[in-house]
Formats: sequence, structure tokens, C-alpha cells
Amino acid sequence: MPVTGFDHVAIPTAKPEDMLRFYRALGFQAPTPEEWRASGTRHFSIQFGENKINVHSPQLWQDPAFTLRGPAASPGCGDFCFVWAGTVEELEQTLHTVGAAVEIGPVERVGARDGGRARGTSTYTRDPDNNLLEFIVYDAAPASRR
Repeated sequence: MPVTGFDHVAIPTAKPEDMLRFYRALGFQAPTPEEWRASGTRHFSIQFGENKINVHSPQLWQDPAFTLRGPAASPGCGDFCFVWAGTVEELEQTLHTVGAAVEIGPVERVGARDGGRARGTSTYTRDPDNNLLEFIVYDAAPASRR
């Protein structure tokens, strides 16, 4: 199969500066709100590992001439699962520190690793635009070795 993974996804935001502060506080690489404003662009990226989320500001996604997006995309349309490299306890503390309420979790889930058999522990929260965020902490041993 020639598709090997995601490079990036894109979402609209109603609150670009809140989104930048939130994701930076979680440890994602992103410009500060001041850096983004000074750049004069209508979008920014949130980087993590080899992946990123491109975020379109209202000035971009509300522009009728901008057609490179899903026609029904509006803030809060994202549903993302991130792999958390720390412990469940460290995740809970980080979410508490940034003021992100836990919606569900921690709960056991099966993720994409090990051919879709890897078990992990997921915690769900929301970002400032109400996108659903799942953070999965994988168990140490792959499911195929149990």
C-alpha cells in the first residue's frame, strides 16, 4: 500500500489565540499568539513529532474564495487521538494544569498500533474550539505478545 501515514490534517478555529496557548501548554510546538499575529498569516500549524495540524483562522475559513477545506468544516469539527509518551498520571496532571476538563477516562481502548490490537488507556478532553481530544497511553507489551 503506498499510503504510509498522515502528514497533517487541517481544522478551522474560532479562537486562534486560545488554541495556540492551549496546545503550547500541552507541549505541542506552535507559535505564540504574538508570533502568529506578527506573521500576518491567516493560518498556523501545531506540530507534534512527524505530524501537524494546520489551523485556519476565521479570516481564512470564512473567506468564500478559500475552497481547500471540507465544505461543512466549522470550529469544533475535529476528533483527534494523540499518543501520550508519559504516564496516565502525568497526563491527568498536565490536563489539570492547562485547565482542560476530563470528559471521559481513563478508560481502556484498542488503538492503531500492532495492527489494531494494541491496548492502551485513553483520556478524553476538549480544546478551546470544542474539538474532541483523546490521549492514549499504550501498554508496554504489544497485544500479540500476551
